Amino acid sequence: MFRIYTKTGDKGGTSLIGGVRVPKSHIRIESYGTVDELNSYIGMVNDMAGNEKISEWLREIQDRLFTVGSVLATDPGKEVKMKLPDLHDTDVTWLEQQIDSMNEVLPEMRSFILPGGNLASSTCHVARCVCRRAERICVAMQEQNEEIPPIVLQYLNRLSDFLFVLSRYISHINNAGEIPWRARV
Repeated sequence: MFRIYTKTGDKGGTSLIGGVRVPKSHIRIESYGTVDELNSYIGMVNDMAGNEKISEWLREIQDRLFTVGSVLATDPGKEVKMKLPDLHDTDVTWLEQQIDSMNEVLPEMRSFILPGGNLASSTCHVARCVCRRAERICVAMQEQNEEIPPIVLQYLNRLSDFLFVLSRYISHINNAGEIPWRARV
């Protein structure tokens, strides 16, 4: 019988893919934990959006985020016996293509936009913020000489752009309207 609990982390440690034990506060754990949080918010956006095309996009992204998580959870100094999925340049290009297709139907942005107006759109903004945090953590990993493939940073950067445009797109197709930010002067 498979048990979800192992009791091996009860004292604050966990294992990376490859078997190396690290504290749960390790930046690698923080990075893939944040990607997991992002994946959960994307699942919420998908549940709220109620749109077949958006659902297909978000399922594709969720799959890629599992790939990103497995990359981040792997100790780069250890030989891994299992086959792990890869992230490819085409994954970044795919995001760019979806951004471009959504932008074709969106009105020109003339000001900053406040999150709100539609629950799915607002949740998409939360996902965008979590994505930016994941990206910042990955940059910090590089600064701490933790090996991270450049494609991971590229993908997270483009994904946050995608989530911003998707939030606008969701508002647009639901006639929710955007809330422009009006700076107090």
